[in-house]
Amino acid sequence: MKIRLSLNGKTVQSDIDVRTSLADFVREKMNLTATHLACEHGICGACTVVINGAPARACLNLAASCDGQEVYTLEGLRNDPVIQVLQKSFHENHGLQCGYCTPGMLVSARDLILRGRARTDQEIRCGLSGNLCRCTGYTSIVRSVRLAAEAWESAKRSSAAEPSSVELVTAGA
Repeated sequence: MKIRLSLNGKTVQSDIDVRTSLADFVREKMNLTATHLACEHGICGACTVVINGAPARACLNLAASCDGQEVYTLEGLRNDPVIQVLQKSFHENHGLQCGYCTPGMLVSARDLILRGRARTDQEIRCGLSGNLCRCTGYTSIVRSVRLAAEAWESAKRSSAAEPSSVELVTAGA
């Protein structure tokens, strides 16, 4: 089957087997390896991508079902200001360990921040409950997301549009 979709802002076409998952498509056909495969049952969240503006599990979606759709992987969000603030916060606040869950965690956290659902630790824990991390107790991840959300909201209030101008309060400060 031939599919055509917008992937990370660019139109791509490819011949695929109708049973190909979106995760396998982006990793194997498009060489976009930030989308990680772990459980392949939609439980762990390592394969989270954005389909038509909403986070979705790439392992549960067939590439064929994305024909004509808009898909973003973490690579396509590289210049996204919320992702940049999150990456900085994860780095400064030790929000990652091995990094395997991090791409899916960042994509999910971005959605929480954009929807204004990352104001409290409880909100963040609930919002990220579909993203599993096997290396940490989530404390640093939750703190990283909360501080990124606070920095993002502060920047929006002060009309600072550039992520480089967003100041984070780190855990030790």
